Amino acid sequence: MRFLLAATAMAVVFGAAGTAQAQDSAISGRVDRLEREMRAVQRKVFPGGAGQTVEPQITPETSTTVPGMPSSSPLSDLTQRVTALEEQQRTLTGQVEQGQYRLRQLEDAFAAYKRLADNRLKALEDRSTATAALGGEDTTVPADTAGAAIRPPAPIGTRPSIPAPSAGTTPAAPKPTGTRAQQVAAIEKPATGDPAEDGYTYGFRLWQAKLYPEARRELETVATKYPTHRRASYSQNLLGRAYLDSGAPSLAAVAFYENYKKNPKGERAPDSLYYLAQALIKLKKPASEVCKVYTELDQLYGDKLSTEMKAGVAEGRASQKCK
Repeated sequence: MRFLLAATAMAVVFGAAGTAQAQDSAISGRVDRLEREMRAVQRKVFPGGAGQTVEPQITPETSTTVPGMPSSSPLSDLTQRVTALEEQQRTLTGQVEQGQYRLRQLEDAFAAYKRLADNRLKALEDRSTATAALGGEDTTVPADTAGAAIRPPAPIGTRPSIPAPSAGTTPAAPKPTGTRAQQVAAIEKPATGDPAEDGYTYGFRLWQAKLYPEARRELETVATKYPTHRRASYSQNLLGRAYLDSGAPSLAAVAFYENYKKNPKGERAPDSLYYLAQALIKLKKPASEVCKVYTELDQLYGDKLSTEMKAGVAEGRASQKCK
């Protein structure tokens, strides 16, 4: 009977030991796998070399065992290692994801900066062209028109004359002499009490005197500040003329198209379509685009065109071989 009990106890002890060994083996494999993965992640996060890896922080538990007994079992140590490695892996994974997010932000910012630089370069090219045409005259480009899109425009041919702002009340501006400041000061500013009318008249006089930068500023102010006034259409159209005359056809095309598009019933909408074609020709756009502008001008405003403008459209269509 004693022998049987002893044998049974031995079997229980060896069975438990076998189970513990199997558990230790499984956890050891798990630890090895996690450590390999950790090293791979650290190589990805810290490609610079040694000294930059992060060791898992494992704090041994306070011993509560009887003196002379092991503070923890091998199974408990392995469990702590696994927990520490898993926590470290989560931390490193978060760092990798954060780095990738920041990289995407930098790429987006660079793309936006490149678009802005391209627009500014285009504006500078137009400014350089205008400066050369005016022999060094200042032709600063307004910020809100730089880089704007240009749509297919209109005809060439004989330019119709621009009527004075208020027939019979506005004398032609004298050709200014002296310094730039003196030339501008020589242009009389009207004071009728209607700021939109006065602004357009003053801009018209500046344009007549070929003081294009000053004229553009005055005309753009009227078109922006008084969009519902009848002189808004006049101002926006003459703004395009000022750009065209100073050698900036791309900005002129923008001004003409905006006047036609935003205020198609304005008194100078037909004129803007007409001069849009000339701006496109200066930009060396295909004849098909110019012909489309002529066609649109005829369809929308054919009965409102002056005799002079109709002759200019006919000449333009012939020169572009429009069908």
